[in-house]
Amino acid sequence: MDMNIVCLDLEGVLVPEIWIAFAEASGIPELPRTTRDEPDYDKLMRWRLSVLKEHGLGLKEIQDVIAKIDPMPGAKAFLDALRAETQTVILSDTFEEFAMPLMKKLGWPTILCNSLEVAPDGEITGFKMRCQQSKLTTVKALQSIGYDTIASGDSYNDLGMIQASKAGFLFRSTDQIKADYPQIPAYETYDELLSAIRAAL
Repeated sequence: MDMNIVCLDLEGVLVPEIWIAFAEASGIPELPRTTRDEPDYDKLMRWRLSVLKEHGLGLKEIQDVIAKIDPMPGAKAFLDALRAETQTVILSDTFEEFAMPLMKKLGWPTILCNSLEVAPDGEITGFKMRCQQSKLTTVKALQSIGYDTIASGDSYNDLGMIQASKAGFLFRSTDQIKADYPQIPAYETYDELLSAIRAAL
C-alpha cells in the first residue's frame, strides 16, 4: 500500500490572497503585489514591511483584517473530504501569525509555514523563513521518509512541489502559468481537484 500525503498551497487555493485582502481593507494601493508579480519572495516581503512601517501598521491591524477573511466557498468541505481519505498538509509561504485565524475556520488542518519577527509594540520588524524553497524542500523531505506526495497550487512558487510529486495539479491558476506548463493538469473546481487527487491515491 502506498503511503500518500497531499500537499496543498494555502492562498489562492483554500483562502483568498491575504495581502490583497489587506490592501483592499487598508486602502493601500501598493500592497496587492504577490509572488505572481515579484518572484523574489525575500525582496517582496522586505518591500511589504517597509510599506507597513511607512503607514504605521503592525501585526494587530493585519490580524484584524484576516479575522474577517473567510476560506473560499467550498474549501472546508473539500479539505474535510480529503482529510477523511488521506494525510493532508498545507505548505505555504505565509506566516503562522497570519494563518492561525484561517486555520481555525478550516478546522485546524496541519500547516507548515514561516514566522514573523514582531516588536513588543506590534511592529513587524522582520520574518524568518523555515527553509529555502520551502515547498519543494518539504516535499522532498516527506519523500525521504517514505511518503508519495501529491501536490496542488496556483502560483510560480508551487511549481517545484507539483513537478517533484507523483501527481501534481494546478488549481485556479493564471492563464500565463497554465500556458507555460501545459503538461500539468489544471482545475477550477474543488470537485474536479478532489476527483483528480482520488485517482492519484
